[in-house]
Amino acid sequence: MPEAESRPANEALRPAPSPAGEAPAAALRPLPRPLRRIHLIGIGGTGMGSLAALLHGRGYEVTGSDRALYPPMSVELARRGIPVEIGFEAARIGRLRPDLVVIGNACRPDNPEARAALASDAAVRSFPDALFELFLRDRTRVAVCGTHGKTTTTALLATVLTETGRDPSVLLGGVAGNLGGGVRDGSGPHFVVEGDEYDTAFFDKTPKFLHYHPHLAILTSVEFDHADIYSDLGAVKAVFRRLASVLPAEGALVAAQDHEAVREVARSSAAPVVGYGEGPGAAFRADEVRIGAEGTEFRLLCHGEAVGRGRVPLHGRHHLANALAAVAAAATLGVPAEEALAALAAFRGVRRRQELRGTPGGVAVLDDFAHHPTAVRETLAATRARFPGRRLIAVLEPRSNTSRRRIFEQDYARALAGADRVLVCEPEPGPIYDAQGRVPEPFSAGRVAELLEGLGRPARALPDADHILAELLRTTGPGDVVLVMSNGSFGGLPERLLAALEEKSAAP
Repeated sequence: MPEAESRPANEALRPAPSPAGEAPAAALRPLPRPLRRIHLIGIGGTGMGSLAALLHGRGYEVTGSDRALYPPMSVELARRGIPVEIGFEAARIGRLRPDLVVIGNACRPDNPEARAALASDAAVRSFPDALFELFLRDRTRVAVCGTHGKTTTTALLATVLTETGRDPSVLLGGVAGNLGGGVRDGSGPHFVVEGDEYDTAFFDKTPKFLHYHPHLAILTSVEFDHADIYSDLGAVKAVFRRLASVLPAEGALVAAQDHEAVREVARSSAAPVVGYGEGPGAAFRADEVRIGAEGTEFRLLCHGEAVGRGRVPLHGRHHLANALAAVAAAATLGVPAEEALAALAAFRGVRRRQELRGTPGGVAVLDDFAHHPTAVRETLAATRARFPGRRLIAVLEPRSNTSRRRIFEQDYARALAGADRVLVCEPEPGPIYDAQGRVPEPFSAGRVAELLEGLGRPARALPDADHILAELLRTTGPGDVVLVMSNGSFGGLPERLLAALEEKSAAP
């Protein structure tokens, strides 16, 4: 049975005071020895589910609870045999008697199970603090950060390090084909973790990525997002500048040189900056780019010298940037650039990132996590390149706290105009808040549809997944490409559409 370190977290790991006062005492309590039973509240989140898998693989007795589960984490947790109970109950803590409780950042202060954990004798940690104390502390830590592309870039770097014999450990917020899940517990010195800028827990409002204390950070992009905790782009830049400023001088910041906001943030770096991109001046630069049905090919120049041609089985300029980030980071960690470049071809993708789910009846159905307007725009452009000459139908569910407000409506319309036809789902009812706790004006699918019609793109606003499914079955045919974009389950729309199209095509 594994044992955890008994020493308390160092001062830099101590949670920031909650709005009500000091951090809870249970969050500062040293981890017990031996540590056996670990319970995760909010286990269904991509990060929490991946942590549960990592803990389970080390031999801990892992349990979890959540309000609801949906793929891919529901599938991953069931596959590993990790028991999950639906709903939150205070009595569960007394019944399970965990040594450690990990509280996910989706839990609110009034969560009865979280409150019971804080009042119990168990040690309590946020997700990033638990990860640091149990897995990261003695490793070379690589955090992949940015508004977009974190999951794919993490998986790409993991592939490069694995294929070149470095045997890394990895945790990402998704299911990667090369990992067979969201985690890898390797014996090498490197631990690659997806670094989120969202806050850590209701009792700790600092960004998750600060808790990983990275030696090397990748910064893919900096845009306004998470409007429930950040007031504007300036506030987002501020937390990324803080990340850059705490990197060790012997470390590195691998930065997307083509993005102005990234260049601005990188000026705060305490570590050397290694730029990547397609523009002049990038230390790791791509040119002679060719995007086709099988993926993206390019020539790599390292500090102006041609290294060779590489291919990644992904589509779109944004994925080319992700691949460059992985090569640049691997080279900075000591992998020869030629080896890193060649390793990209072994990449097998990430679930729900331009994932082709099937082609029943000649209709290609893709499932994608895109929800920010920039991600939507880039995903549509990549899908165009992958399926040239075919009618592209975009389906969007605005589900995140940011996408469910009016602020991005015009940006969504411009992004979605890259499709031939658009279906937009009205958000589920429920309160949304801005960074000051005010209720902003909500997103309207109808307004976005009107904007799209004004741009010459046929569009419909529909109330839910059931109506969208019916509309797709009525209007799609052989040769069409349906791109479903949501960061949630979307009522199981991709799976239901596949099944219905299969049944339709099999009918006499």
